[in-house]
Amino acid sequence: MMLMMPIKIKGSNTVKDPNDWTTGDEPMTGAQRSYLKTLSSEAGETFDENLSKADASKKIDELQHKTGRGLK
Repeated sequence: MMLMMPIKIKGSNTVKDPNDWTTGDEPMTGAQRSYLKTLSSEAGETFDENLSKADASKKIDELQHKTGRGLK
């Protein structure tokens, strides 16, 4: 499964910082959970199943940079 990251356009409001999400404190989604498990395994890190949506998004970004997965 490949997730597409939105293109950040200066002055655009289409990309919100996860810290600003109104639902950011809710539990991560099923898609986030699945992808984060894969990335965590590939990065040799422990998967934290208790992350919020916002924290899961930040962790996905971090692990994508660490593993090179999903970055094009």
